[in-house]
Amino acid sequence: MRFEGTKSYVATEDLRVAVNAAIALERPLLIKGEPGTGKTVLAHEVAAALGAPLIEWHIKSTTKAQQGLYDYDAVSRLRDSQLGDERVKDIRNYIRRGKLWDAFVADQRPVLLIDEIDKADIEFPNDLLQELDRMEFYVYETGETVKAVQRPVVMITSNNEKELPDAFLRRCFFHYIKFPDPDTMTRIVEVHFPDLKQRLLKEALTIFYELRDTPGLKKKPSTSELLDWLKLLLNEDIDADTLRERDPKKAIPPLHGALLKNEQDVHLFERLAFIVRRKDN
Repeated sequence: MRFEGTKSYVATEDLRVAVNAAIALERPLLIKGEPGTGKTVLAHEVAAALGAPLIEWHIKSTTKAQQGLYDYDAVSRLRDSQLGDERVKDIRNYIRRGKLWDAFVADQRPVLLIDEIDKADIEFPNDLLQELDRMEFYVYETGETVKAVQRPVVMITSNNEKELPDAFLRRCFFHYIKFPDPDTMTRIVEVHFPDLKQRLLKEALTIFYELRDTPGLKKKPSTSELLDWLKLLLNEDIDADTLRERDPKKAIPPLHGALLKNEQDVHLFERLAFIVRRKDN
């Protein structure tokens, strides 16, 4: 099982090496990077490239590690017992399998995505150490041990909102996805917009990277926001000449709502435009 990238996902050489190293070592691949660098999409593409089923576990602030294993619905069992339901005789009727359980018993070796692990509390990663290491867990209610039929390819994403425990990090193969440079970004855009004129692409990328490099920007626009912006430029028939000849006193690029996502950044560019106008006067 090797990942070489796909037609719809531009994977750099170091990213391909990281994915294949994690597969060979049979360790979880921990992927970090700023939002919009394709961490979650990578799991989809790896599954597609390997012809493997994808099992997704999206983590929230309220998610507990136990939910990834199984959940015992004691309340429903009590209610059914009061109603005389025959199902109460088998406790398995009230155990719901979690995503790890699904991955462990899958007929085909799956790709298991644990998405945005840093959203959960600090103990969440440690609570999964043994299960991810031994690839098994014990179901107390039934007295059975669930073992992985075949070790899934585990991919874990993090936006660096919280530091992860050292014991957890030791068990992972780590890769940080750097924000794409202009050459890589050009390849990414060409995958999504193969007929985009090169002059428009060049001007759009110049504006995009200038915007990202603006000091004081609270949220830098990501790859997905660039793609949205390009789609709008095409929809509104804004060409390269229009972008090149934009009024520098306005500072904010056309259709900036696709790139700037909060009022602080919009105000920042408005202030920059005001400063430019004062200098010209």
